[in-house]
Parts: sequence; C-alpha cells; structure tokens
Amino acid sequence: MKVPQEPGFLQSLICFGGVIATVITGMLWLNISLHSLLLIALVWVACWSAALGSGFSAIKSAMISGIEKGLGAFFIFFLIGVLVAALIESGTIGGLIFYGVDILHPDIFLPAGFVLCSLMSLATGTSWGTVATIGVVLMGLGGALGIPLPIVAGMVVSGASFGDKMSPVSDTTNLAAMSADSDLYSHIKSMMYTTVPTYAICLILFALVGLHYGGQAVSAQDLLDLKQHLAAEFAIGPLTLLPLVVLLVLSVKRAPAEVSMLASVVVAVVLAVATQDRTIPQVLNSLNDGYTANTGLKQLDSLLSGGGLQKMMWTMSLALLALSLGGILHHAGFVRVLMSGLLKRIRRTATLMAATIGACVVGNLSMGEAYLSIIFCGQIFKKSYEEDNLENHMLSRCLEEGATLSTPLIPWTTAGAFITGVLGMSPLEFAPWAFFNYINPLLSIALAYMGFGIFRKSQPATTASSETI
Repeated sequence: MKVPQEPGFLQSLICFGGVIATVITGMLWLNISLHSLLLIALVWVACWSAALGSGFSAIKSAMISGIEKGLGAFFIFFLIGVLVAALIESGTIGGLIFYGVDILHPDIFLPAGFVLCSLMSLATGTSWGTVATIGVVLMGLGGALGIPLPIVAGMVVSGASFGDKMSPVSDTTNLAAMSADSDLYSHIKSMMYTTVPTYAICLILFALVGLHYGGQAVSAQDLLDLKQHLAAEFAIGPLTLLPLVVLLVLSVKRAPAEVSMLASVVVAVVLAVATQDRTIPQVLNSLNDGYTANTGLKQLDSLLSGGGLQKMMWTMSLALLALSLGGILHHAGFVRVLMSGLLKRIRRTATLMAATIGACVVGNLSMGEAYLSIIFCGQIFKKSYEEDNLENHMLSRCLEEGATLSTPLIPWTTAGAFITGVLGMSPLEFAPWAFFNYINPLLSIALAYMGFGIFRKSQPATTASSETI
C-alpha cells in the first residue's frame, strides 16, 4: 500500500493559496455562487492530495472525518430554523418589535443593542442563539427606525461574539482553555486585558454611528403605522414574550442549547395555537417552510417572513462542503506544513502571538469551523509558547481572538453560513460594521508589540513582560 507523501511548504502554499484565490475571485469579481466555488476548491485540493499519493478511499474518508467533527453544529442549524419560525408564529418577535420601537430611540439604538446582545450572549454562552433571537428582533427594529441593516447586523454579531468569547458557559471559551491546558477563569481574566479596551472603543464607535443615523429616523406616523399593522397581524401582550423568557432562563441554568431551544419552541407553538388564532397544521407547516407575513406593509412583511427548517438547507449544504474541504486539507497536512514553516521564522513573543491569531484565521478559512481551528492551532503552537516560557492562558487568549472572532466574518464557515441564513445577509456586507470582531485581534497584536499583557510563568501573574518583543 502506497504511503502518502508529506507536502512541502511550497506545495502547501500553492494548494491553500489556490483555495483562497478561487473563493475570493469568484465571489468579489465574478459573482459566482459560493457553493460552486467551494466545490471547485474541493476538487482542487483533492487533486493535490491524490498527487501526493492519497487514494480515493482515503480522500473520501478525510471528507467524512471533516464533516463528523462539525456534526454538532447541524443539530443547532435544524433547531434555529424551527425556533425562528416558532417565535414569529407565537408573536414573540412581533411583540418585541412592537415594544422596542417605544424604548430604543435611533440615537441610542446601536450602542444599546450592542450591550443587549453582549449580555444575552454572556448569559447564554451562545452567539448563534443570540443572533437567532434578539438579533432577529434588532434587525426588525433597526429597519423600522431607518438604520441600514448591514450596520445593525454588524452590531448584533459584535455583541453576540463578545459573549461567545468571554462567557464561562461558552463552548469556544472552554475549548480554548482546554486546548491550551489553561484554567478557565485564568483564560477569561487574561482576555480582559484586550477585551475591555476593545469593548469601550466599540461602544464609542456604535454611539457615533447611531448619532449620524438618528437624524434620519422615520417619522412618528410611520412608527405608529408599523405598530398598528403588527397589532393587526398578532395578538400582542406580555405573554408573547414567554418563549424568550424560557430560552433565557434555561440557558442561564446551563441547560444544553438544544434543550433550551426545543423547550422554547414547544412554548411558542402552544402560544401560537392558543393566542394567535393559528391551527396546529398551520404552525407545524410553518416550522418546516417558515412563516410568511401578509400585513399589508411591505417593510414589515420582509422582516417577519422567515425561519423554518427548509430555510436552513442553504446553510447546511454550504457547511457540508466547507467541512469536507477542511477534512482533506487537515488529513493531507497542507495547513500543518504551512504553520510549521511559519513557526521556524518566528523569533519574538509578539510575533508568535500575532502568528497564532493569524493561523487561527487561516484555519477558519481552510477548515470552515472555529472548533477545528482552536484545537488544531492549540496543538501546533503549544510547544512554542512553552519554549518562550509563556503562561498557558496566553495561548488560549490568542486562540479565541483568532478563531472565535473571525469565524462569523467568513461566509463559508459554519458560523458565517448560519448568520447568512438567519439574518439574510452575507458576512461580506456586515463585516465592516462588526467592529468588535476585528478590532479585538488587531488591538491584541498592537498591545503585544507594545509589551502590554504578556505573562510569563517565571513572573507574577499581575505583571506584564516587555522582553523579547
């Protein structure tokens, strides 16, 4: 049996560069479907793998292995589609928009929404759940208040990513700490050195952007029309908020995300039948096909039409292709060789941190899943951090800042595809406004080169080293 060869650095660079060039060129200049581009990239990488000696069975097994590692996300995909449809059916989303237009003035909408999403994701530990619930509501509110939706989506993703990065109940937070052999709360404390100043910067930026659009707000009459059409479509009252309360309470009690969402769906279905004059067949069909609003107000119809299991199939198929691609890249060793070649050229601590963050971004670009990037880069860089006598939480911090924060900004990752499916907007549209997601890693790198927040095992945990920067 022929043993596959290890790819060289140049081979790995050409193979991986071809993937990135195919996707970027096709999306930005040729307007080709992302699914088709990933299929082309998949064939390209498979051919390179075959040239190195991998047989068809080995390549197929690598694809299956990549998919298996992301299977947990698929259950969430299913439930999120069902949950969004159920929350619309029950009047929950309509009720939140109805009450929200009276509370959130355009001048404070963006910073207030950022804080709300941050608190929601911090409490629940899930960025996906935050985007699919309060994120959908804020998209509706932002549209009603006359704020461009890409800006609103960027704000939602920023707030949702904050909790996904900082919450002690977040899966990526725990995974990063585990991958670096770091204590969970040491990991969170370490991240505060870069997250707190980033958060302050984002609040200021969202406040400034909000002030600009506050003067262009819709009229009071338009908002009154919106509320009247909402009241005509749904029986709105405090009870309509119950499914969201159930979701939040169970999440805070650390119930599994699937259990929390399923319980919220059940409560929403009961409410839809009991209070919204909907029949059981209508509601169940909506869980599959999505809700179609017919309020007579075009803007409102576009906001309230969505959800459903079938609406997530675009996301599912994209994730399958991305994970298959990542499986081959990982199995053949292309990404590993690239990273190893990079490590040989690193001589300074700050450069090592910057390389870790950059490698996690590359991992997301190639493997399509933050979990894989965190685990993979943790394995690759752990020895270098030990040799530099750095605390373990230094590695875990960089893993989060590179992998967790970049994954929503890449269209073909599971997170990017999910957000596209839920908010109806590609990451390419909202990425410039997702301030938190790119300011945090950039600020972290800048602070590292300034010698701030670098902790070594031989030094007290409260002091920062500026050596070997």
